[in-house]
Amino acid sequence: MEQSGTSPLLLGTVQDLAAGVVSALRGGGHAPSAGPTAVGDGGGQLLPAAVRVTGADLLLPHVLLRTRPDEAELTLFRAAVDAFPPRADTAPAIRWSHWAMTRALHRYASSLPGRSGGGTPPEPDASWLDDASWQTLTHQLAVLAPLALPGEDCAVARAARRRPVDVARGFVRAVRRRDWRQAAGAGRWLTLLDGVPPTLGLEAGLNFVDLMGGTDPRVGLQVQAARSLRTGVSA
Repeated sequence: MEQSGTSPLLLGTVQDLAAGVVSALRGGGHAPSAGPTAVGDGGGQLLPAAVRVTGADLLLPHVLLRTRPDEAELTLFRAAVDAFPPRADTAPAIRWSHWAMTRALHRYASSLPGRSGGGTPPEPDASWLDDASWQTLTHQLAVLAPLALPGEDCAVARAARRRPVDVARGFVRAVRRRDWRQAAGAGRWLTLLDGVPPTLGLEAGLNFVDLMGGTDPRVGLQVQAARSLRTGVSA
């Protein structure tokens, strides 16, 4: 993934996948997983790597719209999960991202030949969030925005629910720093949290983030996810 010429292709494929998720959320259907930049992937790992970067959000339209992925989509998703397991020295956020993908796969595993749903995998440790500064908390929650789902009850979601004001502060800071990805991810969490200061103006803030950073499909994905959540779409 770090070889010369690979990273731009990976980024382009990730953007294609994110754009497909946005289109699906807006249109009520699901776009094909494979984007045009996947063509010519000689090593066969570019698309699974892009799926791994996109994470559990690749299946977000199915979760929110109560549809089922097709077999090809699930096979690709499983390939990404299996190809990039966390290492012993993997950062906690990456462990949680992988956990979110594994759990999303379990949700639909019965659709794969020879697979059953099974139980939810054990949660990674989340104690590192307990004493995190509001800046660090917001950064980590933005990275883990795929966990911002209706009715979510994992340790990361509970940490977010305990500190809505800190997440709101982080959202404002991200906007001021023009960190649109972090702002969009934090805004998605804020959509689900109780106790968010009404003076924040979250809807207007998300519209501004979309205006300024929406040309990045990964920003657009989080903004559209937040909007879908605000309209009451639920799993």
